[in-house]
Formats: sequence, structure tokens, C-alpha cells
Amino acid sequence: MSSPILEDQEMYLKVLYEVQLIDAESPIRTNQVAEAMSVTAASASEMLKRLGKKGFLNHVPYKGVTLTEKGLEAASRVKRREALMEVFLVQMLDFKGDIKDVACRLEHALTDELESAIDRLLGFPSHAPDGSEIPQRSREITTGIGSVLLPLSALPEGMQSTVELLVFDGVDCKTLGDSGITVDAKIERTSGGFEIDGVEMVISKSLQSRILVRSN
Repeated sequence: MSSPILEDQEMYLKVLYEVQLIDAESPIRTNQVAEAMSVTAASASEMLKRLGKKGFLNHVPYKGVTLTEKGLEAASRVKRREALMEVFLVQMLDFKGDIKDVACRLEHALTDELESAIDRLLGFPSHAPDGSEIPQRSREITTGIGSVLLPLSALPEGMQSTVELLVFDGVDCKTLGDSGITVDAKIERTSGGFEIDGVEMVISKSLQSRILVRSN
């Protein structure tokens, strides 16, 4: 059984992933990692050796390191979880603080199951709030969702559902209510928008992400 990846190792993997995105052809030098992590070259070198022993890195003599397939998978998972937490903070909580810092701390607490649940809840986002692409994984978006709670943006066309939660304040809830979008309303995605209790309606992407429904 492989040993778990520690939090400080995840931080290094994320940095390695980010550096490799900039220049995928060149080995990553120790001083690049040390600068990105704000540590000494000796500390960075020691950590790179540990990651190499775990099979995450290949060492290129006198040049640096490259991520192995195993390392790339692990690093992209860390980066994906950070990006998902950024989207969650902005989209679901309207968080105004240091998004990067908070998301960085939260990412380490995600399990595979929780990551999948948050990914689904957010409507399977493809980009982080800063516009950068979220590393992808195999996603079962339209199958196996049963009667789980999911955002309206993730509702497949033709699937009937019931509104279960509106993530808005009082004023916005009243506005939605006046449009017929209320808890327990029946809603179905159509080719041109949505049908709510028999009435055709177009709903913006930003609103869709904050309307949580359960498939019937």
C-alpha cells in the first residue's frame, strides 16, 4: 500500500504542475521550485528527493526534474481541488476575502468522494474564477446521478427535477419567486432553456449555479 501524500508534499506537487504548464519541454530546476515555495534551495532539493522516491518525479542529471505520469496525476488532482474550492467560495458563498489562500487551505481536506460531490454541485466547472482551466478527471456527468442534489446548470436535457434549495438572499428569492422559481417547483431543461411548471423560461448561467434541484 502506498503511503499518503502529506500536505507539504501536495504543495510542492502543485508548484511543479504550475511550472510545467509554463514550459512542458524543459526539466524543472531546483531553484525554480525554491523560489516558488519561498524556501532555500537545500530544502527544495530535499523535498524533490522525497517525491522522487515516491515515484512522482524523474531526475534529469544536472538539469532538474520532470513529473512522472503518477506525479502528474497527483499534482493535477491537487490543482483541481484548489480550483474547485475557489469556484465554491465565489459561486456558492460570494466570498470576498483572500480566495487563493483560503482555497489552498481547504483543498487538502477534500476526499475523492467530497471532491466529486462539490464538482457536481458546482455544475462541473471547466475554469477557475481567474479564467485558468481546471485540470480534468473522468466525470460521470449525465449518468448515475439518480436523485442526488445538483445545480440547475448540471441538469441534463429532458430530465425532470424539483427545486429544493435557492442559494440567494431575500430580495433575490422574491424576484425568483415572482418568476415562478420557488422551492418545490417542477423544472425541466429543454433545448431552448427551461420549463418551470409548464412555463418556458431562459435562466442565466450564474443563476443556474445557485438553484439546486433533485431529479425525479
